[in-house]
Amino acid sequence: MRIYITGISGFLSINLVRYLTSRGYKDISGIDLVDFTYPERDQITFCQGDIRDKEAVRESMRGADLVIHTAAALPLYTPEEIFSTDIDGTRNIFEQALEYGIKRVIHISSTAVYGVPDHHPLYETDPRSGVGPYGIAKVKAEELSDEYRQKGLCIPVLRPKSFVGPERLGVFAIFYEWASEGRNFPMIGMGNNRYQLLDVEDLCQAILSCITLDETAVNDTFNIGAAEFTTMKQDYQAVLDEAGYGKKIVPFPAGPVILILKVLEALKLSPLYPWIYETASKDSFVSIEKAQKVLGYQPRYSNQQAMLRNYRWYLENKHNFSGESGLTHRVPWKQRALKLVKVFF
Repeated sequence: MRIYITGISGFLSINLVRYLTSRGYKDISGIDLVDFTYPERDQITFCQGDIRDKEAVRESMRGADLVIHTAAALPLYTPEEIFSTDIDGTRNIFEQALEYGIKRVIHISSTAVYGVPDHHPLYETDPRSGVGPYGIAKVKAEELSDEYRQKGLCIPVLRPKSFVGPERLGVFAIFYEWASEGRNFPMIGMGNNRYQLLDVEDLCQAILSCITLDETAVNDTFNIGAAEFTTMKQDYQAVLDEAGYGKKIVPFPAGPVILILKVLEALKLSPLYPWIYETASKDSFVSIEKAQKVLGYQPRYSNQQAMLRNYRWYLENKHNFSGESGLTHRVPWKQRALKLVKVFF
């Protein structure tokens, strides 16, 4: 079986490549705008290209038996980039798979399709309501999934919570840097809310089930998240405890902090985008019962275990990305205004 992965140079996909090759899947190809610079380069067939480019998709997907669609423009990108990548690019992937007679396309969506919910846990049957360009685009991409299922494709849709693990940087790199330097860390809100995360290896487990199980079972939508999680304050404190400096999570009232971050956002000095800072103090967790029942999904890692695994990887590898920054999960995000307040923590 040749497995074709979009966004193959990303954080999820490199973990997926390692997960699949360790289980005997040796014929893997993929496409990404960013070069594939991992040691596994000689184990895959790589095309540096754009999923918005129909010809690049046509050439790179040729010969594939199954597609895993992970490529997406993250919320820090411009609305134009988000819509063109997450909607038009997704359409290109589905259309080309249909043309080639590929029967199954696993679509990695997001719990952002739930918008700002008024209840928890969230179920797959809850309404889709995208907030902001990223959330709207993810809803539109799922609508395309519905459309192409009607055209004959089997499209398992996975809605993962925010996932961490080896190679994950982004916003978590800010927290890990402060922890490794022996600093307290500020939290938006009192930290008593429950915010479910996910280890990337557990997400890979769910993807493998969508590869191997019968089409009639997987041609559906599934929430994927950790089974064990406590409060934001407790889960993040576990990392500071691991760092060993006796530092603490420092809670701040959400209202004033969000107001300050909105002002910083307008000045392009905020280290966070609105979706993060407006939801960080609220409950956010989904039911994984359906995935457990249908996919046999059994997550190995709790929130704390997933974050500690990611933090240990960060410590072992931080010399490799010193001074780097960007907009993806592969590199640390810019701290911007947070750098100015570091001295107080």
